[in-house]
Amino acid sequence: MKHKILVTGASGAFGSLTCLKLVENGHQVVGTMRSIQGRNKEIANELKTKGVQLVEMDVTNEESVNEGVKSAVEIMEGIDTVFNNAGIGANGILETFTAEDIQKVFDVNVFGVQRLLRAVLPHFRQQGKGTIIHTSSCIGRVTTPFLAAYSASKYALESLAEGYRAELSGFGIESCIVEPGGMPTAFMSAMLKPSDDSRNEGYGEMVYAPDTSLNGYVGYLESIPNQRPQAIADAVATLVETPFGEKPFRTVVDFSGLKEPIENYNNVLEQTTKGIYGANGVDNLLSLNK
Repeated sequence: MKHKILVTGASGAFGSLTCLKLVENGHQVVGTMRSIQGRNKEIANELKTKGVQLVEMDVTNEESVNEGVKSAVEIMEGIDTVFNNAGIGANGILETFTAEDIQKVFDVNVFGVQRLLRAVLPHFRQQGKGTIIHTSSCIGRVTTPFLAAYSASKYALESLAEGYRAELSGFGIESCIVEPGGMPTAFMSAMLKPSDDSRNEGYGEMVYAPDTSLNGYVGYLESIPNQRPQAIADAVATLVETPFGEKPFRTVVDFSGLKEPIENYNNVLEQTTKGIYGANGVDNLLSLNK
């Protein structure tokens, strides 16, 4: 079955490769990004030549999201799958981030997801079917030093996804989360930095640790042949093409040693969730109505 898929964050490595993989597999794809005729013109043109249709969208702007979804529905004459992929990272000593800094991260990674789903879900409910796939992160399960602002946003995304999973199952709408490990992409170098340098003084030599740690981590990731963003595109395509109602809720994509412990964590959480839902008599909310 061929699908009509909306992919946000199509200018980045995960988004662009996923768009290309899905089109290659015969699906109809609309990718979204900012600045199609500006700084993202090169990747936009590449995607368009390969059959990906594009619409301008800024997930931090509700009007832009609503107009983008409307355009995507018109282009594809419908929509049955959304890949929530737009995201921004953050790296630095946590105290040196102002509340406004962290709000910028949440505005994309959390509130952007909420804006998009509020625009898409009326279409899904009307047709009685739909698939939501989110890009989370392995550090949306376990927090590491200096990446906590980013981790917090992904923890929040995971919670949103769990809530939507339960609340939408009765409407025939399935939810999935992809949890990548770190990948050596431009995302790493584009991470938001904290703006309050005045707090650095109290940390001594530790102020150099965030950049040193990140650079070393990227070098480590580059040494692992399979730790590449194409693995995310392949995982999303596999989810899209898995029969409706049979998709796993969480999929970990990692070759750096995180996969097994994160999957163990997820398995324990899934059993705990089922137990709590069952004890409250609402375990049916975890069963998708096909």
